[in-house]
Amino acid sequence: MGTVSGLSAAKLRRVRGRLVEFAEEMFEPMQRKDQRRWGEVYLRGLMLDGRRKSIEPMAARLEDGDEQCLQQFVSQSPWEEAAVRRRLAARMSAEIAPEAWIVDDTGFPKFGDRSVGVAHQYCGALGKIANCQVGVSVNAADEEASCPLDWRLFMPREWDEDQERRAASHVPEGVRHVPKWRLALEMIDELRGWGLEAPAVLADAGYGDITGFRGGLEERELDYVVQVKGATSAFAEDIRPESPAYAGAGRPSKARYRARRSSLRELALEAGASAAVEVAWREGTRGELRSRFLPLRVRPANVGLRDRASREGAELSIAWLLCEWPEDAEEPVKYWLSNLPEDTPLERLIGLAKLRWRIEHDYRELKDALGLDHFEGRTHRGWNHHVTLVSVAHGFLTLERRRRPRARAAA
Repeated sequence: MGTVSGLSAAKLRRVRGRLVEFAEEMFEPMQRKDQRRWGEVYLRGLMLDGRRKSIEPMAARLEDGDEQCLQQFVSQSPWEEAAVRRRLAARMSAEIAPEAWIVDDTGFPKFGDRSVGVAHQYCGALGKIANCQVGVSVNAADEEASCPLDWRLFMPREWDEDQERRAASHVPEGVRHVPKWRLALEMIDELRGWGLEAPAVLADAGYGDITGFRGGLEERELDYVVQVKGATSAFAEDIRPESPAYAGAGRPSKARYRARRSSLRELALEAGASAAVEVAWREGTRGELRSRFLPLRVRPANVGLRDRASREGAELSIAWLLCEWPEDAEEPVKYWLSNLPEDTPLERLIGLAKLRWRIEHDYRELKDALGLDHFEGRTHRGWNHHVTLVSVAHGFLTLERRRRPRARAAA
């Protein structure tokens, strides 16, 4: 499937013409010619082979690199990153024709406490609590390619009241602590406002286990397949609310769910391993990827959902529970919930559930090849400009990789 990687100086020269055209398209919203010029220089710095992609070493590697000008362009120049992201999102969505949008977040390890949004918090890149920034992204993906469409910097709650650090990092007044799942919904709304629609939304349990996130997707009439924990509560499909006997006076009581809630794990174990079927979902680098999966229809019953249904006297919605249950395992190892229709083929459910591998692939390439987490500036504007430019560079290299098979076929 290929990977996005840095380019040698010779390769960069060979693609320079196409890069200039792509940069002109992406940077057209920038008002000044010098902004567009330094944008293209910055892209070359990100793509050129080199261990560090912070501004000083990038400028040193480029013949026309100027550290001061690049620093000013990224950290201070007042160009709107949203306008650039909008162009990139439209172009890459048309090129990729994604199967889904993937919501996730990634950590940017940092020293010190002055970089915007930095805090002692969970860092997925390190797999532990560490001093870092956290960026939330929405990526378009199919099995062959993917690309970041939008970004938000997560602001820890401690930053809301720290006026000294906010002023030093030039954090806009309206930028406050917002949970990551709400940032994801904000980005989805922004992307839809740009005329793009999600074929389906995928997320890990950090988002999928949050009732508000799943409810937000349903309110927007969006399909989703999200990972959840086995402890997440639900009823079996045939459990319905019960109405107490009418006493003959006053208003009849609303129907309520009176059965004991089960966990997804309990529902899966009740169905048993014999109900799981073996399915192959894609070809991996070492052959076909196969496992056993158990599909069930359930009624998710998190506290918020159950309470709302009781207030309204309504039935809880039915959803797919998909469990991965390897043959040698005593119980499922992964769980997903999905609001896809009842007649959705099992292969499609599994394919979407497993498509999340693309986001880890993206984050690895964005960091290892393009220096996503190498930015040493401290400002809110600088962080947003840098992740936008890295995304543009990633988009260009993705297009280059996709055009090579066509070029060979035409030869």
